[in-house]
Amino acid sequence: MNRLHATKDFWLAALRADGPALLNAVEETGPGPAAADLTALLSWVRATVTRGTTEAPASLVTGGTTEAPLVTGDSAPEWPEALDALRRELTGTIETLEALDPDFPAWNWAPQPKRASFWHRRIAHEISLRRWDAEQAAGRATPIETKLAADGVGEVLDTWLPAGRRQGPDDVRGVVQLVATDAAHEWFVRLRGPGIALLDTMTILDSDDHHARAKATGTASDLQLALMGRKRIDQLAVAGDPRLVQALRAG
Repeated sequence: MNRLHATKDFWLAALRADGPALLNAVEETGPGPAAADLTALLSWVRATVTRGTTEAPASLVTGGTTEAPLVTGDSAPEWPEALDALRRELTGTIETLEALDPDFPAWNWAPQPKRASFWHRRIAHEISLRRWDAEQAAGRATPIETKLAADGVGEVLDTWLPAGRRQGPDDVRGVVQLVATDAAHEWFVRLRGPGIALLDTMTILDSDDHHARAKATGTASDLQLALMGRKRIDQLAVAGDPRLVQALRAG
């Protein structure tokens, strides 16, 4: 496993690049619930991450990618007000995250340190995926930037799946190898039914069996999009048991 040491500046740079592209695609495709839902999510994150506590918010509505409340059709604003609201929230979110030290105490839903850096990373990937969704709806989707996508694969494996957010089968056992052809990155993941372990092959013992029973190869963008449910697993080059790769899906 290669480790990508991303930083606050890296994630903010991704936000500044993908945010305007998202807005352009949303404006092109026109009204829909996705814009209002994303606006509500960003507003919720801004309020949550600045509280200065690691305690969970008093009220959570399960269902969103960050446990944020969703906007119903009855409460969604009219277009183009919805687009303007999304533009304001994107700008405000970038400003909020830029002002926060990565070590600032902040609750998150994953089994990892409760720091603001979780949200720098999470929102960068949320916006890149939503940008891809909007461009896909407009018929002109472009890949996620390679280094960002490689970190996005890592987020699925070290955050989403350990948090119990697996969408694939949870009755399979074996090691899966993921290879990003354009990023010089690979990951080994051991599945034990519902259990999961991300393996570091630099420190693994010789006596441990880490030989893959399944291998999925593709660009970093295609790997992330497949794991997050935007592309089919069979759009990757898969060798071995495909159910092992399917078991890594988080979206």
